[in-house]
Amino acid sequence: MRFLSVFSALACAAIQVAAKPVSSAPFFTTVSDTEHIIGNSIWNITIGFTYGTKLYYKNKDIVGDAVGHYVSYQGALANLNWTSAKIFSQTNEYLDVSFSAKEGDMHWVIYPNLAGAYQYFVNRALPVLGEFRTLFRLDNTTFLNGKTNVKDGALPTLAEIAASTKVQDETWQKADGTYITKYDWTDFIRENSYYGVYGPGYGSWYIYPGKDEYNGNDLKQELMVHRESSTGDVVQLNMLHGTHFMASSSDAFEVGKTWGPWLWYLNDGSSADAAKRAYEEECNFPYAWFKSDTNYQSRGSVSGTLKLSDGRPAAGAAVFLGDNHPNETALDMGRYNYYTTYADSKGAFSFSNVRSSAYALQAWANGGKIGDVTTVYLQNDVTVTKGKENRLGALTWKTQGRKQIWQIGSVDRKSVGFQYGGAAHQHALVAKCPANLTFTPGVSKDSDWCFGQSALGSWDVAFTLPASQLKSNASAVVSVSLAGYSSGVSDVILMNGVQVGNLTSASIPTDPCMYRSGTTAGEWHYFEFNVPASTIKEGKNTLSFQCTRSTLWHGFMWDSVLLEWA
Repeated sequence: MRFLSVFSALACAAIQVAAKPVSSAPFFTTVSDTEHIIGNSIWNITIGFTYGTKLYYKNKDIVGDAVGHYVSYQGALANLNWTSAKIFSQTNEYLDVSFSAKEGDMHWVIYPNLAGAYQYFVNRALPVLGEFRTLFRLDNTTFLNGKTNVKDGALPTLAEIAASTKVQDETWQKADGTYITKYDWTDFIRENSYYGVYGPGYGSWYIYPGKDEYNGNDLKQELMVHRESSTGDVVQLNMLHGTHFMASSSDAFEVGKTWGPWLWYLNDGSSADAAKRAYEEECNFPYAWFKSDTNYQSRGSVSGTLKLSDGRPAAGAAVFLGDNHPNETALDMGRYNYYTTYADSKGAFSFSNVRSSAYALQAWANGGKIGDVTTVYLQNDVTVTKGKENRLGALTWKTQGRKQIWQIGSVDRKSVGFQYGGAAHQHALVAKCPANLTFTPGVSKDSDWCFGQSALGSWDVAFTLPASQLKSNASAVVSVSLAGYSSGVSDVILMNGVQVGNLTSASIPTDPCMYRSGTTAGEWHYFEFNVPASTIKEGKNTLSFQCTRSTLWHGFMWDSVLLEWA
C-alpha cells in the first residue's frame, strides 16, 4: 500500500486537505515548519506548534472552538512545543508520524481503515515530575457525556457551573446544596478497559491495554474526563503519570522510556462498540507491530503461591511487581513498569507479559479470609527473562503473629464496608459522618463505623474484657490502617483516658482523597501503638479516637482498626 506524503507551503491547500483528504491512505502533510496535517480518509487533524486542532471526523470539526490535543506536564504549567515533525516509519500496514519537542517525541500510528490512531510517547528530556499527560479538549456541543468504569452520564454544563458558588479547587456548590466537581469523574485506572466522552453520533475513547507504564499499584486513581470550567471544553485526559490522589510521586525517567502504545478511538458514541474494540485490543496485547528501542517485546512471566506463616493460604491477596529494593510506597512508584494481580483462593498468583527486568514482589491483604493480616510480604530480585517463566514456588508470608481482641473493618487498604465507604465519588461525603460515635465490637457492625473522621469529637470503641482474657502484665497493640488521609485533622488515641498515641499531620503524608470526592482509598498508611498493661482493665474498657483539630472535608479515611495482645 502506498502512503501519501505531501509537502506544501500553501495554507489554502492545508484547509482543503483538512476538509477533505485526497487519499484513502494514511497521510502526513507539511504546511509549514510549525503546522502539519495527519490522518486518513476517516479523520484528520491539524497539529501546530503546541495544539492539534481542526479535527475532522464524519465531515465535522469535533474540536471546534476548544483547545484541541496537546501534551503537558506539571498540570498545565508546561505544554510541549513541537519543533519538528516527520514520518518516523512506514510499512505496508501503517504510517508512524513523530512530533518532536525538547522533552520527547509524540507518535501517531495511523492505519488506513482505523477511526483514530495508536499513540505513544518517547522520553528525551522530561524533568523530574509528578504529572505528565496527553489529552484532548473537544467541542462541547458534540460531546455531552463522560464514561468511566464507574460513572456514565452527562457532564455538568458551563451554565450550571456559572450559576453555582465555587468552594474549592474545581468544585462548586449549587443552590440546592449539592456539588459539582470534576473529581467525581475519577476512577481506578487499572480497572478501566476503556473510557472517554460521547454525544449523539460521536465518541472519543482511550483504550490502553497492558498499562505497564502507569505509575502506582492496583489502587492508583486518576481523573479521566471532565468539563473545563473556564471555557466549557470537554476534556478527555490520559494521565500517563499522575498524582491526583497521592501523597507524592516525583520521578526521573530514563532517556528512551516509552509510554504506550494506547489507542485513541473514534466512533458513533456507542460505548458497546468501544467495549468491543477494547476487548480486541486486550487480545492483541502486546502489539506485535510495535518496534521500540525499549524492552517492549522482551517479556516473560512470574508465578508463585503465597502461604501465611500461620498456615492459611493468602487467599485474595493483592500482589504487585514493582521497583526492586523499593524506597517508596507501591502507590508512589513511577519510574519503570508495574504489574498488579490478585491471588486465588489457594494463594496462587501469576503475571504474564512482564517486561524483562528485576523486580520486587510485594503482597498485602485485600480483605476476605486474610483481612486480619497487617504485614506486607516483600521479596526482592525477582528476575524476568524473555520467553521464560520465573516459578517462585511456595512463599511464606510472616504475619504479625498476635492474638486478636477485636477488629473493626477488614484490612484491604480501602474503606469498603464502612458507612459510605466505596460509594460513588461525591464531594463532602465525609461531612455526613458523625462527630461522636460509639462502636461495640461483637454488637456493632462495620457499617456502623463511618468511612471518614473529620469533625471535632470522639469516636469510642467500648469493649469488655473478662478476667479470663486478661494476661498478667500483658500489654496490647492498637493497629491503625488508614485508606487515606487529608491533612488538617488530628486525633489523640486514648485507652481508658490515658493517651497511647496520636495521628497528626506531622506524622502522616497527606493526599487529597477526602476533599477530592474520594470514598474508597487514597494513600495507605499504617501505624502501631503500644497499649501498656496498666491502661487495660477487667470489665469495661474504652479506646477513643478524639479529634482535636478539624478542617472542613479533610480527615482520616479508615481501612481497619485492630486491638491485639502484644
